[in-house]
Amino acid sequence: MRAKPHLSLHESQPAQASGLLAWLHIDLPLLSSLLLLAGIGLAILYSASDKEMVLLQRQLLRLGFGFMAMLALAQIHPDNIRRWSPWLYGIGILMLFAVILFGESGKGAQRWLDLGIIRFQPSEMFKLILPMLIAWFLAEHRLPPTPSRMVAAGLFTLIPVLLIAKQPDLGTALLVGTGGAFALFLAGISWRLISATGLGMAALGPVAWYFMHEYQRQRVLTFLTPESDPLGTGYHIIQSKIAIGSGGISGKGWLNGTQSHLEFLPERHTDFIFAVISEEFGLVGIMALLSLYLFIIMRGLYIATQAQDTFGRILAGSLSLVFFVYLFVNAGMVTGLLPVVGVPLPLISYGGTSLVTILASFGMLMSIHTHKKLLPT
Repeated sequence: MRAKPHLSLHESQPAQASGLLAWLHIDLPLLSSLLLLAGIGLAILYSASDKEMVLLQRQLLRLGFGFMAMLALAQIHPDNIRRWSPWLYGIGILMLFAVILFGESGKGAQRWLDLGIIRFQPSEMFKLILPMLIAWFLAEHRLPPTPSRMVAAGLFTLIPVLLIAKQPDLGTALLVGTGGAFALFLAGISWRLISATGLGMAALGPVAWYFMHEYQRQRVLTFLTPESDPLGTGYHIIQSKIAIGSGGISGKGWLNGTQSHLEFLPERHTDFIFAVISEEFGLVGIMALLSLYLFIIMRGLYIATQAQDTFGRILAGSLSLVFFVYLFVNAGMVTGLLPVVGVPLPLISYGGTSLVTILASFGMLMSIHTHKKLLPT
C-alpha cells in the first residue's frame, strides 16, 4: 500500500507559537518590539510636548487605531491582498485626482479629503498600495522582469508620485517612490540598470529644481548653508544640531532638555523629535533606540526571506525597507545631513494617518509570515 506523503509546516509556523497568538496571526517578536517602540514614543512625546496630556491622549488613540488596523490586516490571507492590489491602486489614483480637484488645504498644501465622518490623506495609502501593486504585477511572471515590464512598473510608480508631489508633499512622494523602487530592486533588476537610473535622476536635478516650489528650493539652500540665515530658514537645523550636541554621551535626563522645554527647538513633537531624544538621552539613548529600529527592520527582512511565494517576498521586503527610509530620512534631516522634507520618526513623532499606515504595513508582514501553506515532504 502506497504511503501518504507526510505534511509538514514551514520552519516558522504559528502552530509552534502559543495558541492565542497563532489564532490571531501575530508574530510575537515583531509585536513586542513595536509595542516597546510605541511606549518609548509616548514617553518622549510627553516630554517634547511639555507634559501636554491632550496631545498624549490623541497619540494614544491613534496608536490604538493603528494596532487595530495591524491586527485586522494580519487576519487577511496574502492571496486576498494580492487579488485586491490592482483594484486598490485604481481607487487610490481616483482619490489622488479628487484631492487635486476638491481636496482640503492646510499649511499651504492641498492633501486631505473630508468624507464627513473622517478626514484623511489618500497619499498615505500609497505607501502600502504601490508595493502591493508592483509585487502583484511582477510576481505574475518569471523574474528578473523583462525590460517592458520594468518600464510598466516604473510608470505605475511615477503616476502616484507625480500626483502626490503636485499637492505638494515631497516627503510622502519620496516614501511612495522608494516603495516602488524597492519592489523593483527585490525583483532582481541588474546593478547596471540601477546605476544608469541613478545617473539619469542626477542629470534631471536641474529640471527638478525648475519645477520646485519656492519653499522647496529654500529648503535645499538651507540644507547647504543653514548659517546663512540663522534666525530665518536655517533656524530649525541650527537649533536641532545644538540640541543633539548638548546631549553628549548620556544626555540631560528625561524632561530635562533645555532646547525643547525653553522652546528653542521648533516642531519638537513632530519632525524634530529625534533631537529631543538626543538631548535628553544622549548618544547612549540614541544607540539603544537605533538598535530597536534595526531589530524591527531585520525582523521584517527575515519575514521576507521566509515568505513562500514571490509576491510575499517582494511585498514584505519593500515594506521593511520603506520603514528603514522613514528612519534614515528623519535622522538625516534632523542632523543636517539631508534637506528637511517633513518625514516623521516612525511610531515616535506625533501624527495620525502616517502612524496608522506604518502599523498597517506590519499587519501585512504578519499576514505573510503566519499564513503558511502545508508543504509536502
